[in-house]
This record gives sequence, structure tokens and C-alpha cells, in this order.
Amino acid sequence: MEDKKFSGILMILSGRLLQTIESERNIGIKEAADLLYNSEFYEMLEAEESKLWQLSVPTLYTLLDEELTTGKITYTKVI
Repeated sequence: MEDKKFSGILMILSGRLLQTIESERNIGIKEAADLLYNSEFYEMLEAEESKLWQLSVPTLYTLLDEELTTGKITYTKVI
């Protein structure tokens, strides 16, 4: 995929994830951004080859929440 297209997808997903984090955890945007952008999950999401960007926002939030809760991410790469 072209870098521009992937960057656009990542930007949209990040915005939706931030909204979900805010509402699910009842926190502000700054704290939500800190949780998202400082996570191992986000590093994986930024890697186009991980294919995480193909998942729905609720599924992505579940993976992030798992990392924040347990310190682990259970994810099988989409082929």
C-alpha cells in the first residue's frame, strides 16, 4: 500500500481509537493519547505489515485494553 494511503488509514483509526479510549475509560483526550501513543500496541499498529489496521476499532480497542490490563497482547497476524 502507498505510504500516503496507510498514513491516512492510521490517522482515521487513531482518532476513532482515541474516542473509544476516552469513552470506555472515562478519561480526557490527553490521557487517552498518552495511553495509546506510548503503548506497544500502537507500535504494532504503525507497522503496516502487522495488518492490525484491517481490524475494527472495537477489536483494536480490545487488544489495547488487554495490553494495558495484563501487559500482554494476544494477536494472531492476519494473512
